Amino acid sequence: MSIKISLQNISKKYNRHIIFNDVNIEIFNKEKIVVLGANGSGKSTLLQIIAGYVTPSNGAVIYSNTEVEISREEIYKYISIASPSIELIEEFTLLENVDFYTQLKPLKNNLSPLQIAELCYLENSKNKPLNQYSSGMKQRLKLALTITADVPLLLLDEPTMNLDKQGINWYKNLITTYAIDKTCIVCSNQINDEYFFCSKEINIDNYK
Repeated sequence: MSIKISLQNISKKYNRHIIFNDVNIEIFNKEKIVVLGANGSGKSTLLQIIAGYVTPSNGAVIYSNTEVEISREEIYKYISIASPSIELIEEFTLLENVDFYTQLKPLKNNLSPLQIAELCYLENSKNKPLNQYSSGMKQRLKLALTITADVPLLLLDEPTMNLDKQGINWYKNLITTYAIDKTCIVCSNQINDEYFFCSKEINIDNYK
């Protein structure tokens, strides 16, 4: 699958406070883009608008697949997203979380729950509920599921959050292995390790 996203005059405000205004961006198939900005600048809100989770105050997001428009109701089939606001199921084990996730989205190469556990270096904890995991362990699982999903659009919001140096190197290898053929949008607070693979920068402060 391929995907193109067109942001047309996108604005978002809460009450009278304008988060951003008149965002006009074309994102082409397999393009790698980072959205830069400080905490509270609106970059996460923009990502959620692209994902279809938040409705813009003005403007429209147009999705297309080889020039055929994709409806808002169908876009979830094309997207995988990892964000601090999206949690895994704490009461499920790793294996149960993978089983649940793959009912919604297939994984590349038909990766099995055990293979995901091994990919995250969590095979010894695969039968523990996630409420017994550290924040770094949860982040590795969240990223593994999101990045290996067999969909054309990858959305990542501050992906190295809760990762130590070893975890960041693991993330970079995961991106290099599984995201090279995807359209990718990353939100970051100027942490280069999060968007080392991106070729285009968008600063959300330019749309205030």
